[in-house]
Amino acid sequence: MINVLYSGNGKVFDGVLTSTLSLVKRLEKPRPLRVYLYTMTLTRVSPNYTAMGEEHARFIEKALQKHNPDTKVILCDVTDLYETHLKENANEGCYCSPYTLLRLLADLTDMPDKLLYLDADIMINKDIGELYDIDVENYEYAAANDHYGKYLVNPKYINAGVLLFNMKKCRETGLFEKARELIRVKKLPFADQSAIIRSTTKKMCKLLPQKFNDQKFLHKDTVIRHFSKRLFWLPYPHTDNIKQWHVEKVHKVFKYHQFDDILNEYLVLKEEFENLQKTE
Repeated sequence: MINVLYSGNGKVFDGVLTSTLSLVKRLEKPRPLRVYLYTMTLTRVSPNYTAMGEEHARFIEKALQKHNPDTKVILCDVTDLYETHLKENANEGCYCSPYTLLRLLADLTDMPDKLLYLDADIMINKDIGELYDIDVENYEYAAANDHYGKYLVNPKYINAGVLLFNMKKCRETGLFEKARELIRVKKLPFADQSAIIRSTTKKMCKLLPQKFNDQKFLHKDTVIRHFSKRLFWLPYPHTDNIKQWHVEKVHKVFKYHQFDDILNEYLVLKEEFENLQKTE
């Protein structure tokens, strides 16, 4: 069994659809897969912060089952948990949306003992089992370096877009509880990522090779390509936030075609979903 967690609202539908498609299409053989989607309604902060709906979850599930029949997509509305534990926290209005904080509630819901958290702007390039089957029995979680943070902050500074959690150990050490407390009372430079790092028990993070969270390049051995914001030097120094669903930019800027089978299917599915929405 592979257990994966994403979080967001309807606006991350394109990301979750493309990411989960890459997950199932890169499996070398079918495996039972459970995809958990954390969502919430937070219109007191923004009118755009409405929960992802069952129509999103069921559409994604149907698309994935064509490639991996034993796949379930479980939608978890954690609005009440957020309002109980993180309402009006010190980081609610930070650079990232409050939906990134939802993973800090993982110990409060019925999650399996081993859980892979993925940001929605991630594509799987090889069988995810290469990552998921890593032993984390003696760790709270496993993570790879942050591409820029390892130079600018600390050589062991991790990126929280890919986290392989040992939930049993995290509950024992109170990792999530400590992270929530930090989020509530202290403004942090990178919000939940900073909270997780600062709450990690000493030597309880297993450092993974960069191939499990490549945030800048796509190498032959890359398992996960994370389409996070990155720095470009030409034609002048600037940053850009190209996501995998920006298909034309993926081709033009990155010159990637390794994901074309996935992205072509995504474009067809996206049109199908939009047509369904118009008829309802």
